[in-house]
Amino acid sequence: MDIAAYMADVGEQARAAATQVARSTTAVRNQALLATARALDEARDELAVANSRDLESGRDNGLDVAMLDRLELTPQRIDAMIEGLRQVASLPDPIGEITDMTYRPSGIQVGKMRVPLGVIGIIYESRPNVTVEAASLCLKSGNATILRGGSESIHSNQAIAQCLARGLAEAGLPETAVQVIKTTDRAAVGELITMPRYVDVIVPRGGKGLIERISRDARVPVIKHLDGVCHVYLDSHADPEKALNVSVNAKTQRYGTCNTMETLLVDCEIAEDMLPLLASAFSEKGVELRGCDQTRAIIDADEAVEADWEAEYLGPILAIRVVDGLDGAIEHINRYSSQHTDSIITENFTRARRFITEVDSSSVMVNASTRFADGFEYGLGAEIGISTDKIHARGPVGLEGLTSQKYVVFGDGHIRT
Repeated sequence: MDIAAYMADVGEQARAAATQVARSTTAVRNQALLATARALDEARDELAVANSRDLESGRDNGLDVAMLDRLELTPQRIDAMIEGLRQVASLPDPIGEITDMTYRPSGIQVGKMRVPLGVIGIIYESRPNVTVEAASLCLKSGNATILRGGSESIHSNQAIAQCLARGLAEAGLPETAVQVIKTTDRAAVGELITMPRYVDVIVPRGGKGLIERISRDARVPVIKHLDGVCHVYLDSHADPEKALNVSVNAKTQRYGTCNTMETLLVDCEIAEDMLPLLASAFSEKGVELRGCDQTRAIIDADEAVEADWEAEYLGPILAIRVVDGLDGAIEHINRYSSQHTDSIITENFTRARRFITEVDSSSVMVNASTRFADGFEYGLGAEIGISTDKIHARGPVGLEGLTSQKYVVFGDGHIRT
């Protein structure tokens, strides 16, 4: 295959489709989403067969447990994809919304209209459910999209692509509005991120190596986050039961996600009481603990080194550090956090307000598990990814993050003098 020619053709078709999607009605786009949901429900057997091929190949190629977990399409995850499509269809359509309309001294009216970005390229690894999440948000927000999943999920993604094509066709939209790249050749990624003529923005979802490469080599804007080094801080004013439950959930509810807690911070005033309870709970879950000197003086844990405070384990390993109060926790987080998600457990309102004010992350929480940092949980229906950038979009990126604004001006024959 001539990869450059193939990708140019994909890009050209996406650009043409973007125009048709942008001018389609909300009802038509919703029809495509709901038709895709029905197609997925009807294709459960085909999806299971395709996914089993990917899982078998993944095991043969030595994929680790975390990667295989991301790759698996369980019946529950298919249910979640279907529910995500329905929820996105039920969300208000941001396209065409005009806000901030004001009269100027000249008599003209000036406002802002929300518009699609155009063509969005999405590059991701392992999780085939991303194919549906990304396509649904791009379509609802009036965009065309080019999806390039990992080679390990090629069969699952192509099976899902057939369902998307059925949904688009039923609604009368071009099937090229959502294109899933059919080759596993990595050169396709290089072409996709260097096609500013056809692609308006790139969203990489995957490991740090992938995102670093995209950020370095892309010739179009990138919405991204590099790491998910998330913290939970147990304040001296924390409710012990909440502290235990949230900590265990944030780490063990699912290991291989970017919003999983990787470092637990414990106020020195409650360390002797809380750490044994935490150690027992994590031991039952099979979590390996790595701690600072103060932690290891209280519980059995391996020695934590400097690299542990910056580690995104994506597995059953947890770093624990005893800190000197809220100041120590904020200092640690702002030094080592990847600005993804950080949480405080406390019953002290003043301390909670300080934490959410001074911790500079895209999601900051009070008395809640970091696992809630997710577009579905935030009511976005689904998410295209999580951004730790500070320009355009930050945090879980839903519909609004896939749009832009343009100025609109209304006059009645006004001329400038």
